[in-house]
Amino acid sequence: MSLINNILSNLPEVKGPEQKYLPFNQKLKWTAIILVAYFIMGVIPLYGLGRNELANFEFLSIILGAQFGSLISLGIGPIVTASIVLQLLNGSGILKLDTTTHEGRVFFQGFQKLLSIFFIIFESLIYVFMGGLTPELGFSPWIIVLQLFVAGILILYMDEVVNKWGFGSGISLFIAAGVASQIFISAFSPLTTTGDLAFGSGQSPVGRVWVMFISLFKGLPQEALLAFLAIFATAAIFLISVYVQAMKVEIPLSFGRIRGYGIRWPLKFIYTSNIPVILVAALLANVQLWATLLEKWGYPILGTFINGQPVSGFVLWIFPPNLFQNIFTGSFIFTDILRSLSYVLFMIIGSVIFSIFWVQTSGMDAATQSKQILASGLQIPGFRRDERVLERILKRYITPLTVMGAIAVGFLAAIADVMGALSRGTGILLAVMIIYNLYESIAQQHMMDIHPTLRKVMGK
Repeated sequence: MSLINNILSNLPEVKGPEQKYLPFNQKLKWTAIILVAYFIMGVIPLYGLGRNELANFEFLSIILGAQFGSLISLGIGPIVTASIVLQLLNGSGILKLDTTTHEGRVFFQGFQKLLSIFFIIFESLIYVFMGGLTPELGFSPWIIVLQLFVAGILILYMDEVVNKWGFGSGISLFIAAGVASQIFISAFSPLTTTGDLAFGSGQSPVGRVWVMFISLFKGLPQEALLAFLAIFATAAIFLISVYVQAMKVEIPLSFGRIRGYGIRWPLKFIYTSNIPVILVAALLANVQLWATLLEKWGYPILGTFINGQPVSGFVLWIFPPNLFQNIFTGSFIFTDILRSLSYVLFMIIGSVIFSIFWVQTSGMDAATQSKQILASGLQIPGFRRDERVLERILKRYITPLTVMGAIAVGFLAAIADVMGALSRGTGILLAVMIIYNLYESIAQQHMMDIHPTLRKVMGK
């Protein structure tokens, strides 16, 4: 462990702000700078890139916050994969890290960064040498690998900049930006799939809104209905997600030494926010990517694909069919229902497992929360000021919220995919949650700027 500690202590890191409180404008500035930089990297193609086989799996790019063929081809994949591996190792007891202490959390974060660097190197090699990103004739594949590695390291530290100097998390920010841009393009783009202007060309545009009106004008009700259902599914999942995100349980707390004053401590229904869905989606993305690579190598043990769509094996049952499209186009078969059910169950069960792991490793468990509440001088009115008593009370709320919230997000993400929404259900759900949390964070920050005394109350 001493060797690992030496490596971790020498890893470069983004220095956090010296002051405890960062002004609103400064956080907004750094968040905007990183977001713009990420978009710019997304439109810069890899130098020397020839064939882009990963383009067939564009749906994975939303989950991974990536743009295949550009500098951000890796996206947040290595960071999230490292988090998954570390969560599993720690949750299974293989790695025994005490994340309830400051030293344990620092080691956990440092080890996650080291593991992320490993996966940046590993995935760069896999993408290039296994045929996902093939260089042009005359170009060395190591040129592509080097670009992917440098860009992956930049993304890793851009995420750290947002975590320390901006609003929320870099991972969440990149995902939300990618999802929002994809939904806008899928809904309103007047261009064809080849990038030409659709109007007057006789080809259908990418934007479903235009497809709906054009189909109605041409007397094609089936195509218009499919476009409308995609738009409706997206809007419905958005609205339901916003409603669920706003649900919360408020626990009354009082100041032990100041009578008559207290606050209400909110516990959100989606207690672990978007983290479980991100981890499950990243796991699915990795399984499908590995299935593709194994099939290319001649070992289709996870399944086979035709035009990027799974047709057999394990991946077939974790890949959602578009039920609406299959029903209205006459291609529906009974297996579609079984595939939909297996996908929904996989998303729900995976979300619950990762939600429980996340609560235990991120300091959101009842024991850690009770310590923080008592350390702030707060207690539940009518109960003895004792850590064990408070922990027992919090468990009544945190444990059910952890499970039920995970079931809700897993179900919503899966059902959007089955209904054929404009973006992946996971992406839509994540975007809503991320934007909602970002709005709350910005509103809270703005309020504290206007009323500085609130910072003392909230410990900022």
